[in-house]
Amino acid sequence: WFNFNSGAASKTEGEANNKTEDDDKEDKAAQSYLNKLIRSSLVNNKNEVEVLQKDPNSPLYSVKSFEELRLKPQLLQGVYGMGFNRPSKIQETALPMMLAEPPQNLIAQSQSGTGKTAAFVLAMLSHVDPSNKWPQCLCVSPTYELALQTGKVIEQMGKFYPEVQLVYAIRGNKLPKGVKLQEQIVIGTPGTMLDWCAKFKFIEPKKIRVFVLDEADVMIATQGHQDQSIRIQRMLPKNCQMLLFSATFEETVWNFAQRIVPEPNIIKLKREEETLDTIKQYYVLCNSKEEKFEALCNIYGAITIAQAMIFCHTRKTAGWLAGELSREGHQVALLSGEMQVEQRAAVIDRFRDGKEKVLVTTNVCARGIDVEQVSVVINFDLPVDKDMNPDNETYLHRIGRTGRFGKRGLAINMVDSKMSMNILNRIQEHFSESHCLSHLSLPDLSHLPNLQ
Repeated sequence: WFNFNSGAASKTEGEANNKTEDDDKEDKAAQSYLNKLIRSSLVNNKNEVEVLQKDPNSPLYSVKSFEELRLKPQLLQGVYGMGFNRPSKIQETALPMMLAEPPQNLIAQSQSGTGKTAAFVLAMLSHVDPSNKWPQCLCVSPTYELALQTGKVIEQMGKFYPEVQLVYAIRGNKLPKGVKLQEQIVIGTPGTMLDWCAKFKFIEPKKIRVFVLDEADVMIATQGHQDQSIRIQRMLPKNCQMLLFSATFEETVWNFAQRIVPEPNIIKLKREEETLDTIKQYYVLCNSKEEKFEALCNIYGAITIAQAMIFCHTRKTAGWLAGELSREGHQVALLSGEMQVEQRAAVIDRFRDGKEKVLVTTNVCARGIDVEQVSVVINFDLPVDKDMNPDNETYLHRIGRTGRFGKRGLAINMVDSKMSMNILNRIQEHFSESHCLSHLSLPDLSHLPNLQ
C-alpha cells in the first residue's frame, strides 16, 4: 500500500482553502474532519431512510448482514476486522445498489458517523479487477485531510486484499512525467485529480469504473472545486458508476449532484425534529460581561452537574472567559477555530474523558459532538448570524448538546441588553411551544434541577 503523507504536502489544497473563519461560523471542511477524528463508533441514527429509485418498478433490496452481499472473502474479513458486525441503516439500502450489476448511480445523504465512507470504500474494492494494473476507481474529497481519512479506511478494509493498491492525488505528491499509474484506486482533491487526468495524463479517465464524490456540501463551499469535479466527470465513460455523498441537501447541493450523477437512485434521511422535551430552558438578565460571569459562577455553584459546555460568540470572549474560570479554580478546556483540527480533537477527547469539567467554545463545537456526561449548556452569548439576526439552527444545535441519550438537561441563556432579549424572544417565537423559556432570578437558584 502506498501511503503518501510527507511534510511537503502539509500546505495543500485543503489548508490553502481553509480561510480564516468568522468567529461565529464553523469551517465545514474542518468540522467534517474533526467529526471523523473523534468518532469512536457509529452514530445511533434514528432517522428513517427514504429511497427514490430511478426505476420505481425495480424491487428494493436491503440487507441485514454483510454475508448477504456475497463479498469476496478477503473483503468480508476486512469488514469484520474493522469492527462492523452488521450493516448500518444507510449501508443496508445503499450497499445492494452500489454492488449491483449492472452498476447503479447513487446520490445519498448521510451525516458523519453513519458508515457511509465504509460503504463506498467497500463498493470501490468490490468493483476493482486486481489483475488490471491501472486506475479503476477515483474518489474525490474536498481537502487533503479528508482524502487521507478515506485512504485509511481503504487500507483497513483492504488489509487482506493486498493485490489492490492505492495512491493519493494530492498536491505535494510529485510523480515523474510520463508515468502511467498502476494502482487501482486513486484518492485525492479535485484540482490535483483533474491535473493527473487531463494535464499529466497519469490516469486514463476512460478506464475508470467507479467515481466517488464525497462530502459534496463541503466541496461546493470551496471555490473552484465544483467546476473541477464536473470537468473530471465529463472525461469519464458513460457506464462509469457515479456515487455522490453529502451530509446536507440544500438546493446548491442538489443542483450540483444532478449535474454529476445521471439517472440516480436517491437515498435521503427523513428529517426527524430534535426533541427537546428533556431540556429545561432558562434565561438570566445581566447588565455587562462581568455580571454574566458572576451569574455563571453562581449558577455553577448552585447545581450539581457532571460537565458543562459554554458557548461564546467570539474567540476573544471565549479566551477571556476560560481564563477567568480557571482563576476561579474550575477545570476548563478551551476550543476555538484558530486551533488545528488535531488539537481540537485532543481537547474534545480530554473533555469526554472528564479531565476537564467545563468546555468553553465558539460555534466550532456546536454540531455533532455527543458527550454523554454533558448536562448543562450555557449560552454566554446568544447565537446570531453575520447580520446580527437570531441563528435559530445554531441555537438548536447548541442546546442539543445536553439532554442526550434520554437524560435530563439544562440550557441557560445570558441576556445582557435589550437587543439580546429581542433575539431570545425571536428564537422562542421561531420554535413556538416546544421551547418554553423561564426567567431565572439570581441569587435564588434553589429551584434549579439537580442533574446528577
